[in-house]
Amino acid sequence: MTQAAAPTPDPAAVPTPIHWKLVIDSGDPHAQADFWAAALHYSVEDNSALVERLLEVGALPKEATVEHLGRAAFRDLIAVRHPADPFDAGSGTGLGRRLLFQRVPEAKSGKNRLHLDLHPGPELRDGEVERLEGLGASVLRRVKEAGGEWVVMADPEGNEFCVQ
Repeated sequence: MTQAAAPTPDPAAVPTPIHWKLVIDSGDPHAQADFWAAALHYSVEDNSALVERLLEVGALPKEATVEHLGRAAFRDLIAVRHPADPFDAGSGTGLGRRLLFQRVPEAKSGKNRLHLDLHPGPELRDGEVERLEGLGASVLRRVKEAGGEWVVMADPEGNEFCVQ
């Protein structure tokens, strides 16, 4: 008995994946972007051309900007992106894996509802934890269970993440 091959789906019927970014509330978005760019070996986005264009046409007030890394930036938000991912040259906005930090007035008040897991591998875990501590993270606890081993850490604003 032979099995019939599954029909090839019509490409028009396959949904296009949705572009997304993870947005993280922050008291100091630029410091958080610097930390996470260093932690993940990502790049801080350079939106200076967009910021300057918006200032020139009066669409953005000067007080909504700051200088960060020697260039004009939005005061209340900044993103980091994977350095190999594409980005829009006109705005500097990443088109792939991104974390966007947005200023909020209140501090973190409870447990994260989602978090990042970093996967350097068991043989590199301790060195990575030490490197992240040097960037300003802190160890909250070390976990060792039948299902695995990891370190729960907090970034400089207290957002939890794991290093496996």
